[in-house]
Amino acid sequence: MGSPERELCPPPSEEDELTLPRASINKMIKELVPSVRVAFESRELILNCCTEFIHLISSEANEVCNQSNKKTINAEHVLQALDRLGFSDYTVEAEAVLKDCKAVAAKRRRQSTRLENLGIPEEELLRQQQELFAKAKEEQAKHEQQQWLLLQQQGNIAVEGTSQPYVPPPAGIKQEDTEDDDYS
Repeated sequence: MGSPERELCPPPSEEDELTLPRASINKMIKELVPSVRVAFESRELILNCCTEFIHLISSEANEVCNQSNKKTINAEHVLQALDRLGFSDYTVEAEAVLKDCKAVAAKRRRQSTRLENLGIPEEELLRQQQELFAKAKEEQAKHEQQQWLLLQQQGNIAVEGTSQPYVPPPAGIKQEDTEDDDYS
């Protein structure tokens, strides 16, 4: 015969691959009872109980859904399943969580449509973006030009007799022609 712990917490089989993440269960246990140490076997038992509870509720919600001639389980089906299974004490808290979830989803939808609500056509937004990129590129080129000129000035101030290495201008900066070459 096996140990009592093994009977309560059988090792996971290939059929039981759908479980809750252990890290999530451990975090909940730690939040609920921070000053209590919980043995590994107890954590596994809690994990199995939670998984079984979810399976039980979802199966009953599926039954409610089928009786309503619906194809999708919705929140009302889950709440009815809680009542049917004798967990009506949890319905108030479940409804509060549902309300919070709906608020978060509505907020997410409002944020995703914020761009659409600007009233500016996509082509105009693209044009404005390209303008900003061009302006940023121009400012970067000016900054590089100033740095190059500063390096050139520092090279001219150097003590006579010391050779300064040639510092080419940054890419994209046009050097002014000092000679008038005619190649015609």
